[in-house]
Amino acid sequence: MAQAEKTTQSLEWKFTNGLIAYGDAMKFMESRVADIHDGTAAELVWFLEHPPLYTAGTSADLADLVSPDRFPVYQTGRGGQYTYHGPGQRVVYVMLDLTKHGRDVRKYVFQLEQWIINTLAEFKVIAERRTGRIGVWVTREDGREEKIAAIGVRVRKWVSFHGICLNVAPELEHYSGIVPCGIASHGVTSLADLGLSVTMGDVDAMLEYKWAEIFGK
Repeated sequence: MAQAEKTTQSLEWKFTNGLIAYGDAMKFMESRVADIHDGTAAELVWFLEHPPLYTAGTSADLADLVSPDRFPVYQTGRGGQYTYHGPGQRVVYVMLDLTKHGRDVRKYVFQLEQWIINTLAEFKVIAERRTGRIGVWVTREDGREEKIAAIGVRVRKWVSFHGICLNVAPELEHYSGIVPCGIASHGVTSLADLGLSVTMGDVDAMLEYKWAEIFGK
């Protein structure tokens, strides 16, 4: 498992290659969040991928778990309902001390959405919010609205964890085992599904580049 790390003042960027077990990532985040709160570690933006799995947020409805035996299912303390993680999806766990960013969770979620929207705009993808639907959406030429990125946030002692997942080129059929985010009337898409040959490295570089527009330096 190769990884690269770099620190900009109080913010660290961590890029991990390979598939990271969900349980291992949760243990790492729990520890890092405690250290950030204690002032013994820098804030962290962590880029990774998981093997195929489903996660259940605090609002998950068991009826939305269509295929409970297909992939491992993890209960998690983040907000939201069921979502999928897997290869080809860029997961970014964002661990920030929100006492330095306004102590406003709604604003923070809005900022995460805008971070994705601004990033996708650089790839000529028009992505938008939808009232009543967390996440980031695109509209296909035939009018279908499909989700391209999900957001799930947890805050402990004003330190955030969990974060975003952006579909670069995952196996979209894997979503059929759940009702993603409890929304059955709309599908999911990816950059690859939209016909874009964008690599994970391209996405990572653009997310890092667009960070300062939303969260400052």
